[in-house]
Amino acid sequence: MHIFSSLWDAFWLFFWIFAFVAYLMALFSVIGDLFRDRELSGWWKAVWILALFVLPFLTLLIYLIARGDGMARRNVKAVREQQESAEEYIKTVAGTSPADEIARAKALLDAGTISAEEYEALKAKALA
Repeated sequence: MHIFSSLWDAFWLFFWIFAFVAYLMALFSVIGDLFRDRELSGWWKAVWILALFVLPFLTLLIYLIARGDGMARRNVKAVREQQESAEEYIKTVAGTSPADEIARAKALLDAGTISAEEYEALKAKALA
């Protein structure tokens, strides 16, 4: 006994699985965008969520057509904020450059906080 009676049955099965996964991705994108949008009031968010349950396909298409531009802008803004946050974190973790460390040691030497030998040790450590 065969699972698929023909190649077309397999094709249609994969097509409908693809369509369902694409629908779920669009649905979760819209729901995420609703909660990310700070301009939309809570009541309008509730109306959109309720409409997504009552008429899911139609509401999803209307949302994507009516609010798709704002959805794209909010997504770009969120990605940009995440990228800036990651770059800032990397800078704090990476530390400073050898030139910065030498300049800081020179400032300490000029202020009289450290001796010339300590300055040379810090300079050697920074260059190592």
